[in-house]
Amino acid sequence: MSNTDLTVRPPRSVRTRLGRYVILPRLLDKCRATIAGKNGEYHYACPIDQYFFKFVGIDADALKAEVATGKGDGEILEWIEANAKTPREQWEIVQWSAFHDSRSIDSDAETMAWYAESVGKLSKTREDIRTLADFLDLDDYVTFGGKA
Repeated sequence: MSNTDLTVRPPRSVRTRLGRYVILPRLLDKCRATIAGKNGEYHYACPIDQYFFKFVGIDADALKAEVATGKGDGEILEWIEANAKTPREQWEIVQWSAFHDSRSIDSDAETMAWYAESVGKLSKTREDIRTLADFLDLDDYVTFGGKA
């Protein structure tokens, strides 16, 4: 995974977990790809990644520096747990992850309009795209050649 190339495949799903954290595996894929200059249209430390950074109290640049040492996912998880400014109990991580796994798009008019337009560009028939995770998975799938 250290040579993640997001110009040829998407990062892992936002739903994929590492240490019970959603978002983290995708964030690590984007981080590794950014370090390698192979992030394509994906952005490390984007607003979705910020949910994770805020939850654990880890700085994005500090994590990027640690990832740049070549550590694997398990080693990075250990580093996060040792360096989190906001240590979390397992039940907190499970609840936080469940929330983000089923998180809907923010309900302000501007965001809802953007969301409707964005889903419409991916598919005119998919009425099951209800959560941010649904949207990201569909976007990744279509971006790399899948048919919605």
